[in-house]
Formats: sequence, structure tokens, C-alpha cells
Amino acid sequence: MKYILGIDIGTTNTKAVAYDLQGKPVAQANSTYPFISEHERFHELDPRALFNAVIDVMKGVLDKIPPEQLAGVSFSSAMHGLIAVDDKGEPLTNMITWADLRSHEYAMRLKDTDVGHKIYERTGTPIHAMSPLCKLMWMKENLTEVFNKAHKFISIKEYVFYHFFGEFVIDHSIASSTGLFDIYELDWNKDALNAAGVTANRLSALVKTTHVVTGLSARYAEMFGISGDTPFIIGASDGCLAHIGSNALGKGDVSLTIGTSGAVRMMVDKPAYDPKERIFNYVLMDNAYLSGGPLNNGGNVMQWFAKGFLQKDFSATEEFSDCIAEACAISPGADGLIFLPYIYGERAPVWDADAKGIFYGVSSVHTSAHFMRAIMEGISFALLEILSIMEETIGTAANIYASGGFIRSEKWKQLLADVLGRTICVTHAEDSSAAGAGMLGMLALGFKKDLDEMREFFSVKETFEPDLNDRDVYLKNYKIYSELYLRFK
Repeated sequence: MKYILGIDIGTTNTKAVAYDLQGKPVAQANSTYPFISEHERFHELDPRALFNAVIDVMKGVLDKIPPEQLAGVSFSSAMHGLIAVDDKGEPLTNMITWADLRSHEYAMRLKDTDVGHKIYERTGTPIHAMSPLCKLMWMKENLTEVFNKAHKFISIKEYVFYHFFGEFVIDHSIASSTGLFDIYELDWNKDALNAAGVTANRLSALVKTTHVVTGLSARYAEMFGISGDTPFIIGASDGCLAHIGSNALGKGDVSLTIGTSGAVRMMVDKPAYDPKERIFNYVLMDNAYLSGGPLNNGGNVMQWFAKGFLQKDFSATEEFSDCIAEACAISPGADGLIFLPYIYGERAPVWDADAKGIFYGVSSVHTSAHFMRAIMEGISFALLEILSIMEETIGTAANIYASGGFIRSEKWKQLLADVLGRTICVTHAEDSSAAGAGMLGMLALGFKKDLDEMREFFSVKETFEPDLNDRDVYLKNYKIYSELYLRFK
């Protein structure tokens, strides 16, 4: 029996899942860590804590399977993180995460210029504070000494691979989320580098997502109890791998995620340029790209409301279920209460870190359950808006595969199907990014010839058909919703 270990390094936790070559999970481990927020707009993580989490979850899984049966280790990681390191790979900064907004003014300065438009066209990454491009612009002016001293500017996966293997490498997928990478030339973009004030030699060497590295340092080989020749696959971004791990492998298939934040994605064979610059385009593999839009606001907004106004904790399963049940007891449309869920600013489609949330149409009939219902509908409207933009830009969506923490709730999934007016599919894959990493690892090592061969790994376990009886109510509220941002901006 052979196993592939899929590791997903996220912004709240790191997971490791061992899969057999039929895609069945056989062992897993998880490790969490806290955000560091010294200022309202600062959202950082300690790279050493993340590296230790990778070690912990690898040891946790390797304690449960025979090490000699480990065929390889494949990685997924969160996008948009930036760490400045010295020539020994030691961090000079914490990791500035995707949620960090300190570089918003720099993004606004660049966004509507000719250079900014050209950078979006070539890199596929909207000009926004999330991107390392804008973070570097901020760092150059505000942490000048650190900026000048830094040997490399890297992501968390690069940090892990350097400490395991002693080389700085970045996969095309993570590179394509930096705002610095030309997705057509598959090389660093000169205009973006000039805007950021860096040269290519201060970034890592570019490799394909199926790139295999061997020669694990003796220290870690001994720690894990594995051979130093064990293949490590660099893998891709969590978004790209969540897509394939959700089984969204057919033409026009859409993956939809609601966790802390949210996203809608579709796989395409070439980048889908949007002249309005509303969607991203990230590289997965040769002739395979992910187009779509990310949300800042998902489960975090529900947690914000539950904790701040209901004194409930959504991390507790029972309290989560109770809140959802009470909200779903309210009639569709929440009796005219409409929510624009921009509590944490927003990325797609407005790309405005200063955007604010709005409850519209509040009256005396509305209870806390109405507000929670409106929040759920507002998040669903946000996903519908991105889906509509993707269909406008790319073409008609086919199947929609859902993943993320919200799939714990049957009522939540049904509400989303009703708002979208589409069938929602949920597969057996519980950790879609780790599953996608495992699938990519099997492909890189030759166990599978293509992604289609792995479609049967995570079959659909349930579907949610839309109830079209309330379609008119949702469409009426969605029309109002779609006008709120510009109306109150």
C-alpha cells in the first residue's frame, strides 16, 4: 500500500491528510495558530509557528502510517502572503497575510493608472492590498531598512521548502497570485517588478506545480522517520487545489467555497481577461487556469454577528446549528431586510478595502433571526454576483460543487441553492485543498495520467435542488442588493 500526504497550510490552521492511491483518506492531523493584529488593518502570522505546524501535522500523520509506504508529500498553501527573509532564510518580518490592508493606499495609487491596467492584464491579479505587489510597495516606503536588508521576499510554502531543502522555489500557482507574475510568459513581469521596486533575483526560482524536490535535510528526515529521497511535490495554491479537490474537473464546472471567507472559481484553458478587472486568473498547470472571485466576507460575518449581538460562538456546533435553524425559520427575503456583507471591506467584484456593510430596509418587525437570515442571503447574493460575472466573461456554468465550513449545515446549503437558482453538489472530500494537493501529487509522481482519472475519488454524496417558488423574492432583493454599493459608496 502506498500513500500520498496532502498538506494544506492555511491562515488559521494547517492540515495533513494521508490518501491511498484511490483517494481514500486514511489518517489526518491538524494544528492551529493565532492571527497577530497590532493595528486594525494589520493581519500577520508568525512564519515560525506555521513551519512548526507543518512539522507537527506531518509527524501526527506519519505516526499513523508505515513511513516506508509514504510515496510522496504534496503541498497546498494560502495565497498572497509575504515574508521578508535574510540570506539564511530567517524571517525579518512576520508573514503579512491576504487579509492585511495596510497597503490599500498604494493599491489605489496604482490601480487606475495605465501601468496598473497593464499589470492586471498580464498578471491576472486585481490591484488590491491583498497582493504581494502592493505589500512590497508599502514595505519599501515604511520598512525601508528591512526592505533593503531582505535577501528574498517569499510566501509560507517557499519558507517551508527552503528550510527542508535549502533552496528558494515558488510554483506557478502561488506566483500567479502575487501580482508580479506574467501568466502568459510564465515569468516575473517587468512592469510589476518596477512598481514593487524589486528585481527578479530577490524572488524565488519559478517551477511548475508538479515540480518534485528530493534531498530532505538529514535533520528532518530523521525527525519524520522517512528517507531523504522521499519526493516532495511543491503543489499549488489552496484555491486552485480546493477546486480540483471539490471534483470540479469538467468544462464549466464551478467550485464554491464558504469558510471564513468565500470564493467562486471556474477552470479554463486560457486566462479569462475581464476589461472591468473584477476577477482573478491563477495558473494551475499547463493549459489549466482558475478564473473567479474571492470574498473577504463569509462565515466571519456570521461569527461577528453571532458573537457581538447574540453572545453565541459559531465554533460550537450546537450554537451554529441553532442560529442557522432560527434564521431559516424566517421566510425567504427576510421580510425586506437586505444585507450588503462588506463588513471587512471587499475583494471581488468591487476590490475596495474601504467598502462598508449595510443593513437596508430595517423595520420594527425585524428580529435577530431576520438579521441572521439577511446575512446568509447577503453572502449568497455576493456569490451569485461573482458567478454572474464569470458567466458574462467566460461562459455558462455547468455543475456547482460546494466546500468549506458552511457545508456542515443542510439548511445553509439549501438556502444557497435557492438563491443561486442552481443545483449544489457536495462530494465526499472533507478537506478539499488537502485532497487537491494529494491528487496533484499522484499526477506529479505518475500514479495517475491526468485529473480526469481521479474524478471517481470524491463522488457526489448529496445534491440540493433549488426551490424556485421563492425565486421572484430573491431576484427582487438581489436587484436592490446589486445597487447598494454604488448608491452608498
